[in-house]
Amino acid sequence: MSEPLRRLFDVLVSATVLLVTSPILALAVVAIRLESKGHPIYRQRRVGKDAHPFDVLKLRTMVSGAETMGAGLAVDDGDSRITRVGAFLRRTSIDELPNLVNVLKGEMSIIGPRPTVPVQVEQYTDRQRGRLALKPGITGWAQVNGRASLPWPERIELDLWYVEHATLRLDIKILYLTARMLVTGSGLYKGETGGWVDPPSSSGD
Repeated sequence: MSEPLRRLFDVLVSATVLLVTSPILALAVVAIRLESKGHPIYRQRRVGKDAHPFDVLKLRTMVSGAETMGAGLAVDDGDSRITRVGAFLRRTSIDELPNLVNVLKGEMSIIGPRPTVPVQVEQYTDRQRGRLALKPGITGWAQVNGRASLPWPERIELDLWYVEHATLRLDIKILYLTARMLVTGSGLYKGETGGWVDPPSSSGD
């Protein structure tokens, strides 16, 4: 898919989905505020295309300041920092709907490698930096092939494969698999083998 066509696709899809889901987002914001203190929208610095930083937007699913508690950025099933509302938002992926604002701003795409935190990118090999050749996506090839349950190096390899083989047909397949994944909720948490191994004095996603 050419870059202008992909951008048109991104804008049309993100604007349409935001319009349709705006009542759901409003209800989610109210539920978050009623259950716990803190702003309902969570911002986190991520690395985008060509290593440009940006703030990804999500609905807050954990208690305020969770990144400084316990396992830091690593989250697993049953994490005590996840609120009751947050658990539902994660299970349904409603928490990621604000990512669509990032898409409208041109910082993300509908499909591409998930954006990662700077400390992860700093440890990429030259080959792994190829993951930054495309805009990060809301969903992607690694997302529909195991998501957070995959070991981090395997997730990177899947993303690199997508960068090298991206086509309209593959994007349609990813959208279909994403819809199926949203129904089953598979791969939400890292489990025993997934996630990113933290370097000393830092935490992973």
